[in-house]
Amino acid sequence: MKALIKIGGALLDSVESRQRLAAEIGQAAEDGLKAVVVHGGGKQMTRFLEERGVESRWVNGLRVTTPDVLDAVLKIFAGSVNQELVAAFISKGVQAVGLTGMDALLTEARQMNADLGFVGKPVRSDARLLDLLLENSYLPVVACLAGDRHGQFYNVNADQMAASVASAIRAEKLFFLTDVDGVWGNDKVIYPTITIDKCKKLIEQGIASAGMQAKLEAAMEALLSGVNEVVIAPGAVAGIIPKLLSGHQIGTRLLAEIGVPSNG
Repeated sequence: MKALIKIGGALLDSVESRQRLAAEIGQAAEDGLKAVVVHGGGKQMTRFLEERGVESRWVNGLRVTTPDVLDAVLKIFAGSVNQELVAAFISKGVQAVGLTGMDALLTEARQMNADLGFVGKPVRSDARLLDLLLENSYLPVVACLAGDRHGQFYNVNADQMAASVASAIRAEKLFFLTDVDGVWGNDKVIYPTITIDKCKKLIEQGIASAGMQAKLEAAMEALLSGVNEVVIAPGAVAGIIPKLLSGHQIGTRLLAEIGVPSNG
């Protein structure tokens, strides 16, 4: 099976969490899973800027990315966060390779809005480099930075990037590992399974907002572009990867419509 695993930055902020996830994903790869990892790093990014007296500005949940902030994004996302995660995989015997969307332009982006600065939206991902790595038993670990054909970097939402890459590699499953238990309804109960129509209603009603809205929008894009199943799950749970791969009910499964079969 081929899967895209997106890891939120909060789950990568401690050595213990990185090591556990690296061990679980590494074991799954050894058992035959072809996986690509996409990661965020917003928490680490905010801390880095605060330590330097730079206040983060947000518009509709997106960090305004000035040239100075973009330089920090490169240092944190493509630098420390990416390489610390790669190192965790290496320590578990996994041949991980750190990348950004600029490498071979594997994810191309366009500027979203001049007011946001260098914030981009993925417009396409190219699977050729990733497929080459997967075929040779490497594990691609991709930071949420994309580029354009002029060599301009863009800060991109990690959920959107994960959806774009998952579609390109024809992943059967997309796992969003996050710091929440799943998708909440109005009654504060986690939905075990929801459809695209339900996702739209949760957003329209304001029940899913901010980060969860971004996840649902990315999940819908992935489902509409051919990914069979998306799961939003609590990444801090020990054994989360084997649980998800075995079909254990944890978090929220998102399907294009109920009754759609899932490969694997």
